[in-house]
Amino acid sequence: MSTPATTRAEAAITVSKYEPVAYEEPAAGGTLNRIHVEERFSGDIEADGVVEFLQAAFADGSASFVGLERVSGTLADRAGTFLLQDQGTVAGEIVSGEWFVVPGSGTGELAGLRGTGGFKANLGEGANVWLDYWFEATEATGE
Repeated sequence: MSTPATTRAEAAITVSKYEPVAYEEPAAGGTLNRIHVEERFSGDIEADGVVEFLQAAFADGSASFVGLERVSGTLADRAGTFLLQDQGTVAGEIVSGEWFVVPGSGTGELAGLRGTGGFKANLGEGANVWLDYWFEATEATGE
């Protein structure tokens, strides 16, 4: 199977809502948090995102997280929605991670979207993100 040709999209994310809620705080070990985030992508991706993260946070300030995000807007002048599955870490003042487009999640003109990417930010600031993407053939588009 050949590797698909990809296009890199770059964007900046601005967070408009960040709502962490601890759901387990043991005497020892990591605290488990659920974090609701609403954000705006600007750049090659022009979209709004809504994400739920599950996070293990530790006393030294480090953390590990996973999340699912719905992105609604445009990519490469195509409109629709898609889902991103995230995983990442907090180390010192740096938040970084990787994500991929959930297969089959693209809607509208983004049907067939696939891709992988990531993000990096200083803690508490917007992130610089990238997505290396391609489109698979779909029955609806025939592409």
